[in-house]
Amino acid sequence: MVILNLSSGSRMYTSNAHLVLGNHNALADVNTLVDVGRDPLIIERIYETSTGVGKHRVEQVVLTHSHYDHAEALPLIREAFHPIVYAVSASLMGVDHILKGGEKLKLGDRMFEVIHTPGHSHDSICLYCEQDRTLFAGDTPLIVQSLGGTYEEGYIHALEKLCRRDISTIYFGHGEPLLKDCNKKLRNTLRNVKESMAGLRVNTKLET
Repeated sequence: MVILNLSSGSRMYTSNAHLVLGNHNALADVNTLVDVGRDPLIIERIYETSTGVGKHRVEQVVLTHSHYDHAEALPLIREAFHPIVYAVSASLMGVDHILKGGEKLKLGDRMFEVIHTPGHSHDSICLYCEQDRTLFAGDTPLIVQSLGGTYEEGYIHALEKLCRRDISTIYFGHGEPLLKDCNKKLRNTLRNVKESMAGLRVNTKLET
């Protein structure tokens, strides 16, 4: 699997847009964009990338959520490459298939599990590849280093599910990927989130 961040060096505010390819550009590989961002520059970069002979340069798009910085360029991408588009949000124009979580999608030459991770938004997902121990996280808050705040149950359940996966690399919706101690950092986040909620419940009882 080859992962390219097409938004690297963009001069506008945008999310990362990761192009996922197979190692050998085989016909069976599914060239996939994970998020499209909002910078039209990625179209030029796709045309500059070797994506395989006799294949769609972008066969499918998977949106980690519908916020504008991750999805604004979707009409441009659809016009240029006519991909199939997957997302949780049914209100986003241009989505072909609605995800619910639990689906398996082929990205490049690898299979990924769709994990619904509400918290940042109701329609957030992560994408996990067991074979390469790789996770696309979008904007799901996976690194919580301090106590405090409130968290919805769906987000906590999603964190628990992620902590049961073996993860060596996390690609975020913004910034550089996390390349070490992913499992440890996820467990620390889950602990901090649960302790924050436990403290909130205690304080609520004391106030009443």
